[in-house]
Amino acid sequence: MAAHAQGSSQSDHYEVAKRPSLSKEAIAVLSLRLFDSDQRHDTDNLDPKERLTMIQRVMTIIGVLLLSISAPWATAQGDVGMKAPDIMNELWLNSLPLKLMDLKGKVVMVEFWTFGCYNCRNVEPHVKEWHKKYAEHGLLVIGVHSPEFADERDIDKVRQYVAEHDIRYAVTIDNDYSTWNRYRNRYWPALYLIDKQGIVRYVRIGEGGYQDTERLIQSLLQEHS
Repeated sequence: MAAHAQGSSQSDHYEVAKRPSLSKEAIAVLSLRLFDSDQRHDTDNLDPKERLTMIQRVMTIIGVLLLSISAPWATAQGDVGMKAPDIMNELWLNSLPLKLMDLKGKVVMVEFWTFGCYNCRNVEPHVKEWHKKYAEHGLLVIGVHSPEFADERDIDKVRQYVAEHDIRYAVTIDNDYSTWNRYRNRYWPALYLIDKQGIVRYVRIGEGGYQDTERLIQSLLQEHS
């Protein structure tokens, strides 16, 4: 996963992409190495307190490693199955203001992005392609531009970026983070797929997973309204 994450404030942020990530396989290998290391000691001669300390040390390290890979995913999946919050921003590009309550019967992709985020730029071609392929079949893409830095609040710069990059789907300006907060989002980019009944069915944080995302778009479009 490559994404920017919001910190305690809009200017305090970190890049998830730069944080070390470990697969379950790697955790298993590390756990075995820790176990082997402890097995080299003569555990039979350890008193109960020392043996308990050894077990606690191993379990603590394993717990931290598991948390490091599960926390972002848990955050991403938090609102799946819930009714999607509406989008209340007043300024829109490429579209009149849209309300989710008026889009029942359509599959909606809500993408949180900002023009200065290189991870967002890497996802952008895929979002544009999905809009091109599936708009006539009932997919509606809404790009929610929530700025990460001060210069990204400049609406003229957003307009310029949208024009230069030939973004044709709806874009709403979220300078006050009202939609960001309604969705409890914390990442750039983040994709939310909403079904024809207005329920969040899928959340994708960061880059990648494009085939899975497209397959779900196709599946949701085939569902009855």
